[in-house]
Amino acid sequence: MNSPLASVLPSPADLRSMTRAPRRDLLCGLTVAVVALPLALGFGVTSGLGAAAGLVTAIVAGALAALCGGSARQVSGPTGAMTVVLVPIVHRYGADGVLTVGLLAGLMLLVLAFARAGAAMAYVPAPVIAGFTIGIACVIALQQIPNALGVPVPHGEQVAVVAARAGEEFAAAPHWPALLLALGSAALVLAGARWKPTVPFSLAAVAATTAVAEALHLTVTRIGTLPAALPAPSLGFLDVGRVPSLLAPAAAVAALAALESLLSASVADGMRPGERHDPGKELFGQGIANLAAPLFGGVPATGAIARTAVNVRSGAVSRLAALAHAVILAGIVAVAAPLVGRVPLAALAGVLLATAVRMVETDAVRAMARATRGDALVLALTAASTLALDLVRAVLIGLAVSVLLALRAAVRGTRLTPAAADELPGAAGTVTYRFDGPLLFAAAHRLSRSLADVRGVGTVDLRLSGLTAVDATGALALKDAIGELRGRGIEVRVTGVERGHRRVLESLGVLPEIPSPKTGAIPSAAGAPAP
Repeated sequence: MNSPLASVLPSPADLRSMTRAPRRDLLCGLTVAVVALPLALGFGVTSGLGAAAGLVTAIVAGALAALCGGSARQVSGPTGAMTVVLVPIVHRYGADGVLTVGLLAGLMLLVLAFARAGAAMAYVPAPVIAGFTIGIACVIALQQIPNALGVPVPHGEQVAVVAARAGEEFAAAPHWPALLLALGSAALVLAGARWKPTVPFSLAAVAATTAVAEALHLTVTRIGTLPAALPAPSLGFLDVGRVPSLLAPAAAVAALAALESLLSASVADGMRPGERHDPGKELFGQGIANLAAPLFGGVPATGAIARTAVNVRSGAVSRLAALAHAVILAGIVAVAAPLVGRVPLAALAGVLLATAVRMVETDAVRAMARATRGDALVLALTAASTLALDLVRAVLIGLAVSVLLALRAAVRGTRLTPAAADELPGAAGTVTYRFDGPLLFAAAHRLSRSLADVRGVGTVDLRLSGLTAVDATGALALKDAIGELRGRGIEVRVTGVERGHRRVLESLGVLPEIPSPKTGAIPSAAGAPAP
């Protein structure tokens, strides 16, 4: 039997797969690096820790998640969804707080990996994921408004409020060069994507707008100085006394990292039929990546859907492609750090605005919204909660509403119907009821009310062969209803109970103990053997 550690570590077969098609994987890694460079810079700036932090995350977390993760084609790094969570943490706890949160989140992800919690991703409904994505896209777009307008980022945690304040500052003193660069960058990315979707136009847009800014000597804010090499690892940011106050934000970061990474890995599986990621290994890889990234000054990382999709479409064969993307980014930083430092923040804002637009698959969202009113409600609530609250609470709200709607559907699916009725000689009549569906807490009141309305009979034959599930609340409701009928002198016989359901009913005193295998009879609630 494999040990818990062996079950999440990369296997020799995972590592050997990196030698299957190294040339193709290296070319794919180069393609992904071209896409990842402006996104890493932009998300680093948006997070509040700076462009260097975004690059460090893409390099360190990208390499470790590629080696230790559970998906052969997953690409990890800083993402828009994570920056949404990090911005209020930066405002409240500062840069050191964010690094500590990343470290704690890494530990939590390792716990989730060993607990095999990754399988829970399969239970997240599609409307929740769609609403989550729409909300993230809106938040990312709003986050870019200050840099796109060329104004300092106003203070505040709500992105809509910050964007509105940035608009007011721009209206008071318009700065057109930054806005024109942002619009030009976004337009080039969106037009290029429609013309040739397989070509990464984000780097071309950044290069073109940077060249224009340099040629015209535009007064716009630049990225600034970038280190030409990774800093030495350090735990200097860690203040043990602050750890208790950072546990809640760390849990939110870990939950988001798990959700987005497993979602991204599932997207990669869907693009390459027949291949499936290992959720436990993926969480382990993300945990290791998030443990290491803060030591070098990086922000928390997750699997990145857009970069993963580029990797798969480029024909990546193994995890070597994602590893190569991280190494190539490190090489770019070492060779061209001064040049990258001249990139206008407005150019990155334009790329991220275009990225936000492209995140939303309008056809899929439209179809989902038209499917049922419940799906449309879950989608809208999740998206609105993402904007108004935070991503983790938005997903929890979406899941809660989905569960309530599912319970409502289950209750509507339960039926207690008269199956037969006849007069017995010398006795009051017998009525037979058949119960179909789940007897859960949501349906308990309905069952009690239906049985309480029974009048003018001597015997009730309750057939439970159509029972699909039962919980303690439903069983106790059945027990109370039977007790009420017997109190009125009506005999109750319960028949057709499956062994699994019978165990629940017997444990709560609804039925006598299971009969011996010799008789095989099914007892009734009145104590007489069932016919």
